[in-house]
Amino acid sequence: MDFRKSAGFDDLSRWIDAFILDRKSQDLAQGTLYFYRAKLKLFTNYASENSITRISQLTPDFIRAYLIDLSHSHNPGGVHAAYRALKSFLTFFEDELGDENYLNPIRNVKAPKVSVHPLEPVPLEIVSKLLKVCDASSFCGARDHAIILFLLDTGLRASELCSLDVDDLDVVGGSVLVRSGKGGKPRIALIGKRTRKAVRSYLLLRPEVLTDALWLTDDGDRLSYWSLNLMLKRRAKQAGVPKPELHDFRRAFALSCLRSGMDVYSLQRLMGHSDLSVLRRYLAQTDDDLKTAHAKASPVDNL
Repeated sequence: MDFRKSAGFDDLSRWIDAFILDRKSQDLAQGTLYFYRAKLKLFTNYASENSITRISQLTPDFIRAYLIDLSHSHNPGGVHAAYRALKSFLTFFEDELGDENYLNPIRNVKAPKVSVHPLEPVPLEIVSKLLKVCDASSFCGARDHAIILFLLDTGLRASELCSLDVDDLDVVGGSVLVRSGKGGKPRIALIGKRTRKAVRSYLLLRPEVLTDALWLTDDGDRLSYWSLNLMLKRRAKQAGVPKPELHDFRRAFALSCLRSGMDVYSLQRLMGHSDLSVLRRYLAQTDDDLKTAHAKASPVDNL
């Protein structure tokens, strides 16, 4: 019997579960698995709203409509990330199906364009206002204060920060062992004096629990990406400022380091980039800084 004739053989949710299991078997980093789960959840929500439950119901036009709908709530980079995740999933299904006559609908959908310019980093004045609403004498206040400084001082991805254990951090010397970097590659990050002091203050208030996690929730569990994002949303509301995205702190770290004269190879190692392609976009932004400074100070134009 042809299994493709059985009911639900191409059930969307079941195949996504199989896709995630396949990625787990490849020992991908937790951050990568979270990326696939989160982005494919966006797609299944949209499909469910449109009564789509099977892969055979998908068409190129439906995928295009999904990407357009997503653009109303996500920036171009977010839409492109959702496209990549969906393409990986449908390619997995195509390979598993092994049917030469199957037409993968995403093959006829072009990837959304992404701006060559990086998005703006979190403004430092907003960071200052966020810190002011964190009561460092309480557990949550000390934790949030330390996390905000930690994100800005290390440039870590949010998933990398959430995965840290207490033993990964040298609170005296300031080195941070990032075990779950992108692509499963460990690296060393660093924190300065002010951040080390904030982390030590937090650790004094951190409850003794069984978990080794560095950052804890009120209940003593490891802080998740969602909890971290909610914390930032809550603090932004208290401070009366627009909520920055978690990745905005990473951008601020990169630009601040470049503007302060750090060489790109050291920055590449600290940020865990496999090549310089992303950093070139930040370098282009610092070139704009030079042009602005020259425009203001040009001796010829000021004659």
